[in-house]
This record gives sequence, structure tokens and C-alpha cells, in this order.
Amino acid sequence: MATDQLAVRTTLAPSLPRSAAPNGGISPTSERPWVKWTLIAIAVAFLAGTLLLPLVTVFLQAFLKGPGVVWDALTDPDGVAAIKLTLLVAVIAVPANLIFGVCAAWAIAKFEFWGKAFLITLIDLPFSVSPVISGMIYVILFGSSSLLYPWLQSVNLQITFAVPGIVLATIFVTFPFVARELIPLMEDQGTGDEEAAISLGANGLQTFWYVTLPNIRWGLLYGVLLCNARAMGEFGAVSVISGHIRGVTNTMPLHIEILYDSYNFAGAFAMASLLALLALVTLVLKTFLEFRFGDELAATRRH
Repeated sequence: MATDQLAVRTTLAPSLPRSAAPNGGISPTSERPWVKWTLIAIAVAFLAGTLLLPLVTVFLQAFLKGPGVVWDALTDPDGVAAIKLTLLVAVIAVPANLIFGVCAAWAIAKFEFWGKAFLITLIDLPFSVSPVISGMIYVILFGSSSLLYPWLQSVNLQITFAVPGIVLATIFVTFPFVARELIPLMEDQGTGDEEAAISLGANGLQTFWYVTLPNIRWGLLYGVLLCNARAMGEFGAVSVISGHIRGVTNTMPLHIEILYDSYNFAGAFAMASLLALLALVTLVLKTFLEFRFGDELAATRRH
């Protein structure tokens, strides 16, 4: 077997490019310049056509008739209600997913237990289930034809076509983001630091606060940023369970749809520009953190 492998290497060696490195090894990046620049041009053209151009178009269309139209659209009572509801849902859903994500990642990465693979599958479930279906699930569970509806009515609790249903649907579609960011990071770090802290007399809370949390803080922040961006932009699940009640259950994406369907294109693009701006702020914040704390983040991930 060793003789066969040596023969293959000897046969392929003359046809492979040699690196200019002192060790004379083969470099995986020693392609011809035109190949490199062609790939870069394809990537830039694809990103420009699919991401940058639509984003620039949104802002151009929003301010096409002047900033006054944008201001009127954003200060309209229904628009203000949609903005407030979007922020309220994000404020509730993101901390809930943060707590769940940390607990789930800690359990999966630090412990061995029966059903661990099944728990990971459940965490990934929202990635494979359509958001529309997830919204329908809550309508079936809490709607007027469900078994829980009489009890909900008796305690005067409205889930469907109300804010609680929107929050639940948003939590469902966004809860993998924090957990999925933390699980590989915590698995790579192992349990050595926690075991050392416990051996020195630290309790569970102290171990988490002074050892685990500092090691995962950047991954946790990334997960929170992604979760927040998805929570503010979620459309499918919220559309099903909200009922599209103007000024009450319409989030910003739903309000944009209503404005667009009513041919109020200026108002729709104005609201869309604000939603896009919130997403850009999230991206800029993420980029700033990578630039400012890049070395520390890399060190944490190599830990």
C-alpha cells in the first residue's frame, strides 16, 4: 500500500505547481493570476447584482420624491405602530432566545446525555420548516378551533391575531441562531477551564459567569446580532398569525406589504429603507467588533 501511494505521488508531482516558499512545498493558492482575478470578479459581480443593487434601489426609490415623503410615511400612525411593534417583538424574542441558546449550547457541549442528538435536531428544525408553516402551527394550537381556545378565553388571553402570537412565532423562527453560534465554539473549547474552576472551589454560577461567559462572549454577541436582524425582518410566520390588523398587529414587513399592495410605493420604500437601515446598523456593528476585537476573537476561537 505504501509503495502504491509513493508511486501516485511521484506521478502527480511534476504536474503540480511549486510554491515559492523556502520549504518547496505545494501551495493550495498558487493559481495563475487570471484565475484568481476571474473568481474575484465573479464573486463581486454576483454580490453587486443580488445584494448591493437591490439595496441601493430601495434607498433611491424611498427618497425619489424627497425626504418629506419619507418622513410622512415614517410618522404615519400606522407606520409608527408598526415600528414600535417590531422593536417590541425583537426586545422580547432576542433575550428569550439568548437564554435558551446559552442553556442549550452549554448542555450539548459540556454534557453527555440520552437524547442529545434529538435535541440538536429540534434546534435545527426552524431552518427546515417554512416560516408560514410555523405560523400555522400556532394558529392550530391557539386558534378558535383549538382545544385550548375555551381556556384562553376564560382567562382573557388572546394569542392568535395579537402580540403574544407574533412573539411566539418570532421566537420559533429565530431560536436556532444563538444556539448554533455557540455549540461549535463551546465544543471546541472543551470542559477543561470549567473543571479547573470547580476544582479551585467555584460553584456552578461562578464558573459560568467568570469562565464560560468570557470565553463565549463574542460568539454570543454574533448570535444575538443575527437573531435580532431576523426577528425584525420576519415576515412569513408573523403574517399568518398576526391577522394583518392595521395599527395593532402589523410589524414593519407586514406594513410594507400593505403599503405596496395599496400602490403607496413611496411609503412602502420609505419603510423598507428604515428596515434595511436597521439591518445595515447590525452589519456595521458586527464589522466594527470584528475589526476592533479581531485578535481577541481569534484567540477565543483557537482556545
